[in-house]
Amino acid sequence: MELTLAPPDNNRLANLCGVLDENLRQIETALNVTLSRRGEVFRIGGAPDKAELAARILQDFYQRARKPLDIDDIQLALVEVAHKAQPAAEGEDNLPVLMTRRHGLHGRTARQNQYLRQIQEFDVTFGIGPAGTGKTYLAVAGAVDALERDLVKRIVLVRPAVEAGERLGFLPGDLVQKVDPYLRPLYDALYDLMGFDKATRAFERQVIEIAPLAFMRGRTLNHAFIILDEAQNTTPEQMKMFLTRIGFGSKAVVTGDITQIDLARGQRSGLVEVRDILRQVRGIAFTEFQNDDVVRHPLVARIIDAYDAHAAREAVRGEG
Repeated sequence: MELTLAPPDNNRLANLCGVLDENLRQIETALNVTLSRRGEVFRIGGAPDKAELAARILQDFYQRARKPLDIDDIQLALVEVAHKAQPAAEGEDNLPVLMTRRHGLHGRTARQNQYLRQIQEFDVTFGIGPAGTGKTYLAVAGAVDALERDLVKRIVLVRPAVEAGERLGFLPGDLVQKVDPYLRPLYDALYDLMGFDKATRAFERQVIEIAPLAFMRGRTLNHAFIILDEAQNTTPEQMKMFLTRIGFGSKAVVTGDITQIDLARGQRSGLVEVRDILRQVRGIAFTEFQNDDVVRHPLVARIIDAYDAHAAREAVRGEG
């Protein structure tokens, strides 16, 4: 397939292609196509549907290339442009508005925007899906938004420390320092969405609190935005205990990836079980992300697809 970008503009072509054609390599990796060019004429090799999508993406990037495009721009835009090729979900034009340091923050896919709307509309929201789909980051964005709008008084971050057997005793430091390694993804999102200084002050004033799941028993959390991350590593008993901690004026978001369960062999995941128990309960929402919602390096989605295909082959072999 051949594509000619018009009007010819050497500066825009240079911005589009990137240093040593790095941006073109990102497009090739994401779509499994080959790209070559002479001036403004591009030759695209690969499956017809992928080649057509690559052509649309090149045209879209060419319009954006009045200024240099970095790798982040390319990788995020690849997700957005790819999803524009799919039918728009109902209400997709009505994107949720979030008050965070990242102005204009929104979901990159239809399911991400659905997830954000559910976080704003429902008291309990579950985000289930593979790594890189924005489950945790968007949950933190929803929490920061609720705090900025004074809808809640504090944010509570919860995570099961399965790797330390929920005992945490051999790790150095106080309770906060012991659980820090397990909450690092939540910290990173908070610093990005609030700024380091503002987030640090919020921790000092206990407007943001960290709470290992094992220490949640007996508490009732009122007027709080509670995030349970890595929930696939909760037992059914722990999941029930967590969900019954929710008090008046509170919201809870539960995130996890049921393909990465670290519980002991034979132990049922509370996140797997809760899907069946609460699916039809009014006031609770579920978003189940798919591989095409991955918003990371283009290889991540293909790695997930490869693992899924391998698991399917192993399952067939086991049945045989």
